Amino acid sequence: MKQIRVNGKKDGRNILIPCANLVMGAGDFLRADNMDVAAQILDRYFECGGNIFDTARHYRHSENAIGIWMEERKNRDRIIIQTKGCHPVRGALDVPRVTPAAIHEDISTSLEMLRTDHVELFALHRDDETVPVGPLMEALHKEVEDGRVYAIGVSNWELARIIEANEYAQTHGLTPLSFNSPNLSLPKVNRPRWEDCVSADDTMIKWHEQTDLPLFSWSSQAGGFFSGRFTRDNLEDTEMVEVYYSEKNWERYSRAEKLAQEKGVTPIQISLAYVLHQSFPTAAVIGPETTSELNSSIEAADIHLTQLEVDWLDLRRDNR
Repeated sequence: MKQIRVNGKKDGRNILIPCANLVMGAGDFLRADNMDVAAQILDRYFECGGNIFDTARHYRHSENAIGIWMEERKNRDRIIIQTKGCHPVRGALDVPRVTPAAIHEDISTSLEMLRTDHVELFALHRDDETVPVGPLMEALHKEVEDGRVYAIGVSNWELARIIEANEYAQTHGLTPLSFNSPNLSLPKVNRPRWEDCVSADDTMIKWHEQTDLPLFSWSSQAGGFFSGRFTRDNLEDTEMVEVYYSEKNWERYSRAEKLAQEKGVTPIQISLAYVLHQSFPTAAVIGPETTSELNSSIEAADIHLTQLEVDWLDLRRDNR
């Protein structure tokens, strides 16, 4: 499995954190009471060279399940954990929690649940633009200095805030953001799939090309939009209709089908390969709940796309 590298700091020294470009996401199946099933998928991912798990305080069960799995397999030293914090709590989703206090609280709880003393990657799960970036970056820097986090990033932040945060860090000699985790997929969203979520637009993509900052894409396969379950006439899934149904996305689907047929793969594998063939470092968060789904993603990561094919799939050119 190919890897991307994230800048971090450990014991006061700069390090490079090697992360597989397929990231095991924390689906609802990843629970302590479902480990007979979940462990098989985690084991298979690890055996194939996967080493990074995406989770979050907001996901309820997955941190505990990952902690149990690592403890049983005794493989913590070969695992990269990317967790997230400062998401509004369930039952009060309209109350922001992007504060220095919540950063410390959520990291402390995550470490306890994961049964570890550090996480390699930590991201702010949401943003609250009423909160100045300064205190947040100072709090994140302290967590790195204390050794509880090796690299910091953000998820669902607008580009202007990301730039502002890194400029503050540079000016004040603090740890900068080392990665960004928005949505990036071949189908483009009509509206955010979930409230306050951010998808990488052309401006953000150009910034990543200029900075070479790694991007970890969630919902990288767009909820299975190219899986064959969705058609123009099938309007049963209201969320998918509102988020992904558009003439441009159906054209992307048609092109993915054509290219998949030529390469002997499936359209959804083409859509995953698209995410992994950007002109800057990318990793795709996947959420397989069966071994066959995992194998499909692993095979997709081996598909080669040319830049012409990537641009053609994304409707940036009419031929390839």
